[in-house]
Amino acid sequence: MALGSIRHHRRLGATAATVWSFIGDPARLHEWFPGMTATRIDGSTRHVTVGSGMTFPETILVEDSIQHRFQYRLDLPIISHHRGTIDAIDLGDGTCIVVYSTDCDPRTMALVIAGGTAGALDELERRYPLPSVAAGTKGE
Repeated sequence: MALGSIRHHRRLGATAATVWSFIGDPARLHEWFPGMTATRIDGSTRHVTVGSGMTFPETILVEDSIQHRFQYRLDLPIISHHRGTIDAIDLGDGTCIVVYSTDCDPRTMALVIAGGTAGALDELERRYPLPSVAAGTKGE
């Protein structure tokens, strides 16, 4: 099976632990993923509600607060395989990189889902901006 695989990343102005305290909580997805209006956790299932009112299930596969990794699977009849992975990687300088990967079959669905993941990372970048370069030091 050839999967569609897409990965986006953003460098954020906070430590991985700080960012993880927000994105590592599966019940808060709707606070940073565009188009989501609510999330509810029931055991290892996250129920996500979108703007249209439709709710769909996701199976939580990995919640690793040591590695700052979260993986989940969309459970929809139109998708034969899906795995979403979110990693927060500390850079040791008060910043981190958040990587959001999507593997999916049918492959075209990876493109659709990845559009949302890029928007989610944009929201995280807005919440955790990198410090501005001090005036007069740019390029020196």
